[in-house]
Amino acid sequence: MKTRTKILSANPITAGDILITILCVGLILICILPMVNLLARSLSGANALVRNQVTLLPVGLNFDAYTTILNDARYIRSLWWTAFLTVVCTLLSLTMTTICSYPLIYDQLKGRKIINTVIIITMYFGAGTIPTYLLLKSLNMLDTAWVLIIPNCLSVFNMIIMRSFLFGIPTSLRESAEIDGAGPLKVLLRIYLPLSTPVLATLALFYAVGRWNGFSDALMYVKNRDLFPIQLLLYNILNTTNSMETATQEGFTTPGVGETLRAASVMFATVPILIVYPWLQKYFITGATLGAVKE
Repeated sequence: MKTRTKILSANPITAGDILITILCVGLILICILPMVNLLARSLSGANALVRNQVTLLPVGLNFDAYTTILNDARYIRSLWWTAFLTVVCTLLSLTMTTICSYPLIYDQLKGRKIINTVIIITMYFGAGTIPTYLLLKSLNMLDTAWVLIIPNCLSVFNMIIMRSFLFGIPTSLRESAEIDGAGPLKVLLRIYLPLSTPVLATLALFYAVGRWNGFSDALMYVKNRDLFPIQLLLYNILNTTNSMETATQEGFTTPGVGETLRAASVMFATVPILIVYPWLQKYFITGATLGAVKE
């Protein structure tokens, strides 16, 4: 107890600590309060929203908006479709990122510098929307599920992160495995991937959030409403001013789609991806502290 007291007295709280704490609390409130307000609006009555009586607590508590959404088959189908897309795209993207970054850590790879240069160039220069549309049209990918999966299955930025992480793994581990007769594929599966859990978890969250929140590709390349991801469905709801028109277009059978239902729709589209983070938090902590302590 005396030792703990000495440690605390040796590190007094400074004005800088107080300032940083206030700044962190302010940033937390900036992130949380809009979600709290949105939740309150989704649980409030329509009259309270019209009168601007809702702030952080619901007024006229009711669950009609959530009941409407849960009873609507089109919305639920879009939610499950987006979840399926997110899982498939994340797994495919992680696979592509790994197999593209792994060979670049080998010094004996011929043309490695040229490959790296070409990869980096693609980060700054792209074909543009129209050429991309014409390419996808020529490949007969428009208005199909593949147009939402293949074009964005690899991020060069994430691949560079993966490559840098693999560079940080001691080469001696790979060399010892090669001496024992392991080939490149076995080295990847037995050594690099088990040690790459933190970066894989981080990139998985990047890819999952990107796909879950993506709607521009579906907006430009998809006309079949059965292939609409949840964000595009939400985009159509929020950009339709007439509530009855929204109910007709989006398949809601309950009349009077108003601010309450829009807020509930945003909550339904946001909360599922937020639930993923706690499962990956320990890997973020591991990745942040990796190499910080040496024994």
